[in-house]
Amino acid sequence: QVHLVESGGGLVQAGGSLRLSCAASGRTSRTYVMGWFRQAPMKEREFVAAIGRSGGTTDYADSVKGRVTISRDNAENTVYLQMNSLKPDDTAVYYCAADASTAVWPRRDIAVYNYWGQGTQVTVSS
Repeated sequence: QVHLVESGGGLVQAGGSLRLSCAASGRTSRTYVMGWFRQAPMKEREFVAAIGRSGGTTDYADSVKGRVTISRDNAENTVYLQMNSLKPDDTAVYYCAADASTAVWPRRDIAVYNYWGQGTQVTVSS
């Protein structure tokens, strides 16, 4: 079992940057593939980025590729999402998730993630 807590969201102007953090407690996060998802009002939750257990493998949604970097510090049990050149379309609640399965890479399917944080709001003004 792992407990996830996101932080770092807020209000930023278009073109700005934010770094989201996801702190894991309980079972060490290095045993999980970690992902970030987001959900905008009236839309389904969608994949943003994922990172493998060692941090050596990453995957990004096309909508954020080149603007977003996922990273992890297993010693600190924390996963990060650095977001640059933010757009109003990036406005959403961002969720951190942990996947303990042995599913093949990439891990874009919401259904494979076992644990979720409560989310952090990101609002990008134009």
